[in-house]
Amino acid sequence: MTTPPMTDPALIDKSPAWQALLKHQQVLENTTLEQLFAQNPQRGQRFKASAAGLYFDYSKNLFSDETLGLLNELANQAQLSAAIEELFSGADVNNTEHRPALHTALRNPAASSGKLASALTQMRDAMNAFADRLRQGSEFGASGKVFRDVINLGIGGSDLGPRMIVAAFPELQAEGLRSHFAANVDSDVLKGILNQCQPETTLFLISSKSFSTLETLSNAGLAREWLEAAGFDNAQIACHFAAMTSQIEKAQHWGIKSERIFPMDESVGGRFSLWSSIGLPIAIALGSEAFRQLLDGASAMDRHFRSAPFSDNLPVLHGLLSIWSINFNDHHSRAVLPYIHRLGELPNYLQQLTMESLGKRVTKTGQACTYATGPVIWGSEGTNGQHSCHQLLLQGIGAVPVDFIATAKAHCQTLQHQYLLANCLAQSRALMLGKSYAQALEETRASGLDEDEAAQLAIHKAIPGNRVSNTLLLEEFTPQTLGALLAFYEHSVYVQSVIWQINAFDQWAVELGKTMSSAVLEALRQTQQDSDLDSSSKALIKHIQAHRTAPPKID
Repeated sequence: MTTPPMTDPALIDKSPAWQALLKHQQVLENTTLEQLFAQNPQRGQRFKASAAGLYFDYSKNLFSDETLGLLNELANQAQLSAAIEELFSGADVNNTEHRPALHTALRNPAASSGKLASALTQMRDAMNAFADRLRQGSEFGASGKVFRDVINLGIGGSDLGPRMIVAAFPELQAEGLRSHFAANVDSDVLKGILNQCQPETTLFLISSKSFSTLETLSNAGLAREWLEAAGFDNAQIACHFAAMTSQIEKAQHWGIKSERIFPMDESVGGRFSLWSSIGLPIAIALGSEAFRQLLDGASAMDRHFRSAPFSDNLPVLHGLLSIWSINFNDHHSRAVLPYIHRLGELPNYLQQLTMESLGKRVTKTGQACTYATGPVIWGSEGTNGQHSCHQLLLQGIGAVPVDFIATAKAHCQTLQHQYLLANCLAQSRALMLGKSYAQALEETRASGLDEDEAAQLAIHKAIPGNRVSNTLLLEEFTPQTLGALLAFYEHSVYVQSVIWQINAFDQWAVELGKTMSSAVLEALRQTQQDSDLDSSSKALIKHIQAHRTAPPKID
């Protein structure tokens, strides 16, 4: 008897819950947020959830209890509960690379298997000990001087997370030890940092999982040249580098001392890697205790995500409402607006986390998705954004869902914190309520304009409203609550990937541009064009070569 061939699972948009949600959206289409709040004066108290130091108000989304019930059924039909267990149990959730995703294990090594737990604990202990020695001034360069500047050389996940977190807590940084980040291959970035540093007291961190990232190794090469120009030989140069990588032998071959190499597991994706040895710049800048608190906050959110019912589960609610927004209300962009200056880098971090994870067009089994996946993520810190992008959010054509983020307890001076909160809450109300034409007309009439002018101006002053948003309040701003916030977004992304049946942990498209750049680089270096590049690329290269000058050297 022959075994019947395996069949691909049906796409999620063919499921009964998806079809029911399509019909349900048509019922809600003419309902407004203002009406929903009028129907239930306790809506704000009804649609909230709290965990791990975060308060999540999702009441300003356009949904009803029936919507939540159908979204919950969608999650069940997508087997979300089983998928969550697979993530935490170490199953190969990254099926195209045949790997688990171990970022949650990094936050709680004790919950892992014996061998993995031992390796994670050993790495963490070595990393923290090195960070503490740097902060205490007991780690020295080639000349015997303590390090005063630490420069992280990394890009993408090896830069965005550590950069954001270090910037978030300037008060925790050790006196006399400065942290810098160089990501871009543009040499002006590193040159600008080196102009502030002295070779004898500068330590470079090469942060690259593969130890082959072009931008990172290019900057590492420039750093080596800078030290050589200062008269350092190879042995002395080795005293001024450390590395975080999964490729130990490559790092050793490059010239990194074995005791200065901090390993990471292949099963930790770059955009989930700040919890690994890639977090070394955090431990150095803020201290090993702050790094531990960051991990503890993320671990608390992990436990909540794994155990809380969907109706109270912050990441599940956020993820399902994102699905509702994207697939049933045609919102393909989301703004993240932290009313916390310290989190000015958060939108950039979430861009990579979300868009690299969810920017997929086929399911895990290779079927073409017949539905939208992955929103465009962008944002700006409040209140700055109110003087730039909020005009579009409030009055532009097409609604953009917003995540507002603020602190309940003042993270800055009390009066200024009240200004921040007043603006944050007012912006979410303005998005929801808008200003009707009748209200605008009343305003313009009251200003003394004649009837025709008042009516004409009112057209421009009317604001549609009925635009959705979430508000996330951190009870207080600490490494622990920031860790919980980042894990909240990680798990929301995973929820969305499970519903869409896509792999959140690979990024094959990223490799295409890297591969193509090699051929373009070769063509740029040639004086004769004999490549098989397209005519546009050839014309651009010819124009560039005609204007080529000798590049400036790093002093």
